[in-house]
Amino acid sequence: MTHLDRSHLAIIRAVDQHGSLTAAAEHLHLTQSALSHAVRKLEAQLGVAIWYREGRSLRPTQAGEYLLAVAHRLLPQFAHAEARLRQFAQGERGALRIGIECHPCYQWLLKVVAPYLDAWPDVDVDVKQEFQFGGIGALFGHEIDLLVTPDPLYTRGLRFEPVFDYEQVLVVGKGHRLCHVPFVEPAQLAEETLITYPVAIDRLDIYTRFLLPAGIRPKRHKPIETTDIMLQMVAGGRGVAALPRWLVEEHAQRLDLTSVPLGAQGIAKQIFLGIRQADVDIDYLRAFIALARTLRDRAEPPTA
Repeated sequence: MTHLDRSHLAIIRAVDQHGSLTAAAEHLHLTQSALSHAVRKLEAQLGVAIWYREGRSLRPTQAGEYLLAVAHRLLPQFAHAEARLRQFAQGERGALRIGIECHPCYQWLLKVVAPYLDAWPDVDVDVKQEFQFGGIGALFGHEIDLLVTPDPLYTRGLRFEPVFDYEQVLVVGKGHRLCHVPFVEPAQLAEETLITYPVAIDRLDIYTRFLLPAGIRPKRHKPIETTDIMLQMVAGGRGVAALPRWLVEEHAQRLDLTSVPLGAQGIAKQIFLGIRQADVDIDYLRAFIALARTLRDRAEPPTA
């Protein structure tokens, strides 16, 4: 009978990450011969090849791809369980690893983290931005404990709580031709340069909820990574952008910017906090969600 254990999964993931047995062995602090022997023994026990050998590099077979997916799912859970047990043994409360799935969410999160750290000094907080637009898998894989997202995916095993309401608006410079209109129609953006975060358009509300339903595309689409540079470009007349109203109003204090509703009804959005259903009774997780709700008025500046 074949017994697949954690060390096998660690080998499979290390080979995939590092591309060769030599590099994987160095990462795992093993000799190459020891790792090669472990690989041959595992393939013999399984009765199936895990990799195709292409010179010095390895490419996973169908069986290897399956085991790699299992490794990516289970190894973070092992690490999470061990970390929690160490915290219990040391008398610590626990750790809160927060993933962010949108760029403006980080600015909002800063307003909540500061008072939370004061209220819960024995909880270790870590914010992971690398999970932008892939946070659901990170939650299921126990790589994060809480996901900040404007686009919840309601699925079994996860729970999403709305904590912050906001309006998505068009941002224009003070001298722009649209700065005094009561609201913007999609056709009015057909000749504009639209500046957005570097995200697929099917994840951008300005496209999915405003432009594409009307059959409109902007003259030019320019992705920019950072909010500050984006707003500097807008203030300088280099284009327009779509952002949360509260974020625009914070920057409008130092930049010549104004916000205009997208359509007569506007685009209403919410920020959600997602957690695993199994964790709903963890007190410091519940406290973070409760604090986010109580800071709602403080987190959003008054609408001008």
